[in-house]
Amino acid sequence: MITDFFRSSRTDKHVRFTNTVRIERPAGVVFDYLADLRNLPAWNYAIRETRPITPGPAGLGSVYRQLRSLPRPMQEQLEIIEYERDHRLVIEGGFGLLQGRATYGLDGSAGATTLVNEFDLHAGALNALSGLATRGIAGAVAQNLQVLKDILEAPNARNGITR
Repeated sequence: MITDFFRSSRTDKHVRFTNTVRIERPAGVVFDYLADLRNLPAWNYAIRETRPITPGPAGLGSVYRQLRSLPRPMQEQLEIIEYERDHRLVIEGGFGLLQGRATYGLDGSAGATTLVNEFDLHAGALNALSGLATRGIAGAVAQNLQVLKDILEAPNARNGITR
Protein backbone atom coordinates (compact mmCIF):
# COMPACT_ATOMS: atom_id res chain seq x y z
CA MET A 1 0.00 0.00 0.00
CA ILE A 2 1.22 3.48 -0.82
CA THR A 3 1.32 5.82 2.16
CA ASP A 4 2.31 9.46 2.62
CA PHE A 5 0.65 10.24 -0.72
CA PHE A 6 -0.17 13.82 0.27
CA ARG A 7 2.96 14.46 2.27
CA SER A 8 4.35 17.15 0.05
CA SER A 9 5.52 20.71 0.22
CA ARG A 10 5.98 23.44 -2.33
CA THR A 11 8.11 26.53 -2.20
CA ASP A 12 9.01 28.97 -4.95
CA LYS A 13 10.08 26.82 -7.91
CA HIS A 14 10.78 23.89 -5.56
CA VAL A 15 8.74 20.71 -4.99
CA ARG A 16 9.26 17.96 -2.41
CA PHE A 17 7.13 14.90 -1.79
CA THR A 18 7.41 11.43 -0.31
CA ASN A 19 5.75 8.10 -1.09
CA THR A 20 6.18 4.91 0.93
CA VAL A 21 5.41 1.36 -0.16
CA ARG A 22 5.95 -2.04 1.46
CA ILE A 23 7.24 -4.67 -0.96
CA GLU A 24 7.16 -8.34 0.02
CA ARG A 25 10.69 -9.03 -1.22
CA PRO A 26 14.12 -8.85 0.43
CA ALA A 27 15.87 -5.46 0.37
CA GLY A 28 18.68 -6.83 -1.82
CA VAL A 29 16.26 -7.84 -4.56
CA VAL A 30 14.42 -4.50 -4.42
CA PHE A 31 17.67 -2.50 -4.41
CA ASP A 32 19.24 -4.41 -7.30
CA TYR A 33 16.14 -3.93 -9.45
CA LEU A 34 15.94 -0.19 -8.63
CA ALA A 35 19.65 0.45 -9.12
CA ASP A 36 19.60 -0.99 -12.63
CA LEU A 37 17.97 2.06 -14.18
CA ARG A 38 17.42 0.10 -17.40
CA ASN A 39 14.39 -1.32 -15.53
CA LEU A 40 12.68 2.11 -15.27
CA PRO A 41 10.52 1.72 -18.40
CA ALA A 42 8.99 -1.46 -16.95
CA TRP A 43 7.49 0.39 -13.96
CA ASN A 44 7.34 4.05 -15.03
CA TYR A 45 4.73 4.61 -17.74
CA ALA A 46 6.28 7.95 -18.82
CA ILE A 47 9.67 6.43 -19.71
CA ARG A 48 10.22 4.78 -23.08
CA GLU A 49 13.87 3.74 -22.74
CA THR A 50 16.78 4.05 -20.30
CA ARG A 51 20.33 3.12 -21.35
CA PRO A 52 23.66 3.31 -19.54
CA ILE A 53 26.24 5.77 -20.81
CA THR A 54 28.99 4.61 -18.46
CA PRO A 55 30.32 1.05 -18.82
CA GLY A 56 29.98 -1.63 -16.16
CA PRO A 57 27.36 -2.52 -13.59
CA ALA A 58 25.19 0.07 -11.85
CA GLY A 59 26.99 1.87 -9.05
CA LEU A 60 28.13 5.21 -7.73
CA GLY A 61 28.72 7.57 -10.66
CA SER A 62 26.81 5.50 -13.21
CA VAL A 63 25.20 7.74 -15.82
CA TYR A 64 22.13 6.90 -17.90
CA ARG A 65 20.33 8.54 -20.79
CA GLN A 66 16.59 8.05 -21.01
CA LEU A 67 13.86 8.84 -23.47
CA ARG A 68 10.67 10.13 -21.92
CA SER A 69 7.30 10.12 -23.65
CA LEU A 70 5.37 12.21 -21.06
CA PRO A 71 4.67 15.06 -20.43
CA ARG A 72 6.24 15.40 -23.87
CA PRO A 73 8.95 13.50 -25.74
CA MET A 74 12.38 14.46 -24.40
CA GLN A 75 15.77 13.09 -23.54
CA GLU A 76 17.12 13.19 -19.98
CA GLN A 77 20.33 12.28 -18.20
CA LEU A 78 20.41 10.61 -14.78
CA GLU A 79 23.37 9.91 -12.50
CA ILE A 80 23.58 7.69 -9.42
CA ILE A 81 25.10 10.00 -6.82
CA GLU A 82 24.65 7.77 -3.75
CA TYR A 83 24.77 3.99 -3.77
CA GLU A 84 24.56 2.15 -0.46
CA ARG A 85 23.60 -1.40 -1.42
CA ASP A 86 20.34 -2.62 0.12
CA HIS A 87 19.82 0.71 1.95
CA ARG A 88 19.93 3.89 -0.12
CA LEU A 89 19.98 4.96 -3.76
CA VAL A 90 20.00 8.60 -4.90
CA ILE A 91 19.56 9.59 -8.53
CA GLU A 92 20.08 13.12 -9.82
CA GLY A 93 19.08 14.58 -13.17
CA GLY A 94 16.11 15.38 -15.35
CA PHE A 95 12.59 14.33 -14.40
CA GLY A 96 10.35 15.62 -17.15
CA LEU A 97 10.35 19.41 -17.15
CA LEU A 98 12.05 19.46 -13.74
CA GLN A 99 15.56 18.81 -12.43
CA GLY A 100 16.30 17.29 -9.07
CA ARG A 101 16.87 14.19 -7.00
CA ALA A 102 15.01 10.98 -6.34
CA THR A 103 16.02 9.21 -3.14
CA TYR A 104 15.09 5.60 -2.42
CA GLY A 105 15.54 4.52 1.18
CA LEU A 106 15.14 0.81 1.90
CA ASP A 107 14.49 -0.81 5.26
CA GLY A 108 14.16 -4.53 4.92
CA SER A 109 14.09 -7.91 6.54
CA ALA A 110 14.53 -11.33 4.98
CA GLY A 111 11.09 -11.21 3.36
CA ALA A 112 9.89 -7.62 3.07
CA THR A 113 11.16 -4.11 2.38
CA THR A 114 9.75 -0.72 3.22
CA LEU A 115 10.70 1.60 0.36
CA VAL A 116 10.58 5.35 1.02
CA ASN A 117 10.85 7.43 -2.14
CA GLU A 118 11.54 11.16 -1.73
CA PHE A 119 11.60 13.59 -4.61
CA ASP A 120 13.24 17.01 -4.40
CA LEU A 121 12.58 18.86 -7.67
CA HIS A 122 13.45 22.31 -8.96
CA ALA A 123 11.25 23.98 -11.56
CA GLY A 124 14.02 26.26 -12.79
CA ALA A 125 12.64 28.78 -15.26
CA LEU A 126 9.08 27.49 -14.80
CA ASN A 127 6.70 29.35 -12.56
CA ALA A 128 6.14 27.91 -9.10
CA LEU A 129 4.07 24.76 -9.37
CA SER A 130 0.58 24.79 -7.92
CA GLY A 131 -0.40 22.47 -5.10
CA LEU A 132 -2.61 20.60 -7.54
CA ALA A 133 0.31 19.97 -9.90
CA THR A 134 2.46 18.84 -6.96
CA ARG A 135 -0.18 16.32 -5.90
CA GLY A 136 -0.49 15.18 -9.52
CA ILE A 137 3.23 14.47 -9.77
CA ALA A 138 3.27 12.74 -6.37
CA GLY A 139 0.24 10.68 -7.42
CA ALA A 140 1.88 9.59 -10.68
CA VAL A 141 4.99 8.53 -8.75
CA ALA A 142 2.78 6.60 -6.30
CA GLN A 143 1.18 4.77 -9.24
CA ASN A 144 4.62 3.91 -10.60
CA LEU A 145 5.69 2.55 -7.21
CA GLN A 146 2.60 0.34 -7.15
CA VAL A 147 3.63 -1.08 -10.55
CA LEU A 148 7.15 -1.63 -9.17
CA LYS A 149 5.66 -3.48 -6.19
CA ASP A 150 3.49 -5.61 -8.48
CA ILE A 151 6.50 -6.56 -10.66
CA LEU A 152 8.68 -7.49 -7.70
CA GLU A 153 5.92 -9.44 -5.92
CA ALA A 154 4.69 -11.31 -9.02
CA PRO A 155 4.44 -15.08 -8.45
CA ASN A 156 6.90 -15.71 -11.31
CA ALA A 157 9.46 -13.21 -9.94
CA ARG A 158 12.80 -14.74 -8.95
CA ASN A 159 15.11 -13.67 -6.13
CA GLY A 160 17.64 -12.39 -8.64
CA ILE A 161 15.17 -10.48 -10.80
CA THR A 162 16.87 -9.14 -13.88
CA ARG A 163 15.70 -7.28 -16.91
